[in-house]
Amino acid sequence: MTTLTLTRFFAGACGLALSLTAGAGLASADRDLSPFVNTTCNFDQVESALNAADPQAAATFNSSPESVSFLRQFLASPPGQRQRMAQMLASQPGNDQQFGLVLRVFSTCNNY
Repeated sequence: MTTLTLTRFFAGACGLALSLTAGAGLASADRDLSPFVNTTCNFDQVESALNAADPQAAATFNSSPESVSFLRQFLASPPGQRQRMAQMLASQPGNDQQFGLVLRVFSTCNNY
């Protein structure tokens, strides 16, 4: 389910055991995480890209203070920390279901 898995993506890093969904989040460990790790987007840009890509997922994301807080922390972190955070998410079982949406958000956020 797109809306719930995106929320889990943003809230589930760094070993947080948030059971926001029964779905999945970022990507399998063999996916290219560089769009997330190397993004130059700020929070508002990512949020705008998410709103454009999937308004329902954006509404669910914005209703989760944990998700919003995690995304702000992720974007404020240096690339090395982002890499570790992204790898932790990528190593969780079943995390490829919504990779396309998350990739689209991070690939287009510079347009906002």
